[in-house]
Amino acid sequence: MPADRERQLILDVQEGSHDAFRQLVELHMRRVYDLAYGFVSDHDDAEDIAQEVFVKVYHSIKHFRQESGFNTWVYRIAANTSLDRLKQRKRLAARLVPMEESQISTLSANTGTDQIDTTAHIERALYELPTLQRAVVILRHMDGFSTKQVSGILRCSEGTVKTHLHRGLKKMRKLLHEVGEVET
Repeated sequence: MPADRERQLILDVQEGSHDAFRQLVELHMRRVYDLAYGFVSDHDDAEDIAQEVFVKVYHSIKHFRQESGFNTWVYRIAANTSLDRLKQRKRLAARLVPMEESQISTLSANTGTDQIDTTAHIERALYELPTLQRAVVILRHMDGFSTKQVSGILRCSEGTVKTHLHRGLKKMRKLLHEVGEVET
């Protein structure tokens, strides 16, 4: 969609057009969902996050001044909402009773882990990264944003993005090497 058309849709939404908002949602829903899924690795959570993102967009679009791109603004909301969901998960996990080591090995044996494909190993390695490293790898390599765009979305310097990208990819390579998915 041409930038002028998107700007007009935003102005229409700011004036109260529900149809214009629906069109903006249709334009960005897939990428917001994909971004959320990259963070949480769960389809239901990603759908919930995407819906939550567009509720937030709807309530705050009147304050959007179009100083940054609409994409950048929406994806920043999506990244922050996804990060919040991960924090909620960590708080919940901290309250749960940890499994005994024997229970974990029994569970692994029963699920046929030797049949997990490369994609599953990559997702697992990605999920094991610290949150900011995961965010940078997802935005930069999976969603194709430039380093400058990632720094705008995450509100950090380009140098910070590059550092977290380097460290995240290095850790992923190590994790994938350990499971035999990458040669050194």
